[in-house]
Amino acid sequence: MFRRVLIANRGEIALRIAATCRRLGIETVVVYSEADARSLHARAGDVCVPIGGLRPAECYLDGERLIAVARAQGCDAVHPGYGFLSENPAFARAVHAAGMRFVGPTPEAMALLGDKLAARALAQHCGLPIVPGSADPLEDPEAIRAAAQAVGWPVLLKPAAGGGGKGMQVCHGESELAGALASSREVALRAFGDARVFVERYVADPRHVEVQIMADEHGQVVHLGERECSLQRRYQKVIEEAPSLAVGEILRQRMGRMACELARAAGYCGAGTVEFIFDRDAHFYFLEMNARLQVEHPVTEAICGLDLVELQLRVAAGEPLPLTQEQVELRGWAVEARICAEDPTRDFLPSTGTITRFAVPRGPGLRVDAGIAVGSPVTVWYDSLLAKVSAWAETRQAAIEALIQALNGFHVEGVVTNLDFVNGLLNHPAFQRGDFSTGFIAANSQHGELTLPPPRARLALMALVAALIQQGRDGVVRASMAPHVTRMGTTHAERTVHRYVVRSGQDRWEVELPREIEDATWEARVDGQLFKIQAPRFEFFRRRLRLGVDGQVQHFRLEWRASFLRIAFRGVVRTFEVYSPREWALVGFMPGPAEPPPENLLRCPMPGLVVRVAVAPGDRVFRGQGLVSIESMKMESQVPSPADGVVEQVLVKPGQPVETGEVLVRFGG
Repeated sequence: MFRRVLIANRGEIALRIAATCRRLGIETVVVYSEADARSLHARAGDVCVPIGGLRPAECYLDGERLIAVARAQGCDAVHPGYGFLSENPAFARAVHAAGMRFVGPTPEAMALLGDKLAARALAQHCGLPIVPGSADPLEDPEAIRAAAQAVGWPVLLKPAAGGGGKGMQVCHGESELAGALASSREVALRAFGDARVFVERYVADPRHVEVQIMADEHGQVVHLGERECSLQRRYQKVIEEAPSLAVGEILRQRMGRMACELARAAGYCGAGTVEFIFDRDAHFYFLEMNARLQVEHPVTEAICGLDLVELQLRVAAGEPLPLTQEQVELRGWAVEARICAEDPTRDFLPSTGTITRFAVPRGPGLRVDAGIAVGSPVTVWYDSLLAKVSAWAETRQAAIEALIQALNGFHVEGVVTNLDFVNGLLNHPAFQRGDFSTGFIAANSQHGELTLPPPRARLALMALVAALIQQGRDGVVRASMAPHVTRMGTTHAERTVHRYVVRSGQDRWEVELPREIEDATWEARVDGQLFKIQAPRFEFFRRRLRLGVDGQVQHFRLEWRASFLRIAFRGVVRTFEVYSPREWALVGFMPGPAEPPPENLLRCPMPGLVVRVAVAPGDRVFRGQGLVSIESMKMESQVPSPADGVVEQVLVKPGQPVETGEVLVRFGG
């Protein structure tokens, strides 16, 4: 086994690798950029080395600098994690040339599988079903048009190199082809240094299922079951689970054998993922093979009871796999949610800042892989992933419920996150019954909110919590709320209950809370509906409430906004006002403030780098039209026009850094 390993990555995966190395007695060297100097992973190694720079190309993508650090620190292996240089054959060759082991496949296998066309050809040779498409990259627009017609519209233009959905463009007809081709090539060249594109039939609303394999250098390959990764946004996974409802035992064994055969044919060693898509008729097709560890590997570890990072290290050190296919046992169900610094209400634009509060849930079957702590900076330079929360249970429904409860208790402040949006997806009835595809989020959400309204009973429970907390703030209940005892003035007649009117938007509820509670369990009513309440208790500086409701423990996240209370529960976020009956008689439904008129300006919604400007002075633009492309957190986003108008002045150019609120474009009167 290795003595010392360089971890050539950052964030939660660097911490994850360091934890396994520590358990195995392997020393670790971690590197950190200038932007990560105060990050959690910068303190996680036995040796921590600053490598300077802000942009990935200046630090985590600088292979020469990383290898120099590894050699200077006496490392005998380099673990690349995922992303960055994990699928870079040139880096793997350089590591081997420097006399160290690369924890991953050989450069030759990586190059073969990293080329989508070569991987398609190999998969077809091994008998894997592939999506109909062109066998070679096509340069001539006429040849691309002919290939698209042969495949049948709609088609998907895909870069031959890279991954993560970058550069992929859907064409529904010939009129869209020229623009889509130009865009696909431009993104592919910028992201991967390779502008080659090929044509493939577009499979509408597929399910995305991937098979985890592990191989050693002695020719043994095993598969560790499959993962369902269909809940995606912009080709980026949001929720993953293992196993998949779309795969039965016979199909699981068939897909697993195919994945192992592909790995053997490629001369593969290490952890890898063979990805498939399922069409609406349940036919499956080979998509690609990722020659690295995947972000979502915790759900596979949960159901098979193995440490994939340990297996990676062992096979990279030349050891044979410690188990055969017959010894692989899959048990239970695991579901994972990715928590990212992005704002769902602003088309999931990245959010930056410093983490000011952070608390994670704990409990049986729960796992949190986080790369942040209080004080951690979240910058524009790297991707938006903050943490992964996963839950394991014997059944799928139990695992989903455990993850929902965990997210109810997950707390992060300092940046905007997708936490409640993801929790809402887990609560969606269609997801819970397994009726979804890669188009689920686009079809079931609008402006960052799910289009399915929350159940009335869920809102009623949130209204009860709002009244309960207001009662405590009024001094009627002691601030600790444990025990729950009321205090009445001696000059007032005794009342058995306190009544409140709770409002959220156009909804209102009448809540009754008892005047005195001496028992562990007491009753409350919302619009006449009875709730049995046990042991209310604040957590984490009064930002969370733990409450027993009808025999189940529930967690609510709280945020005070002046006299309003914002409550998050099971993916639903509402702001509540609480009134006494007398106050309600005076206030009633008062109209809210009118919206201010829009500015004749296009402001930058986030810090980042201008990639492309699509307009010039004098151009007529329309509301929602993308005018400027900004790259932030490894993601390119278009900034849309706020209204119809004529461009008067363009104030930025490609390559220019911009800050939140900076004016990009001015419009004429």
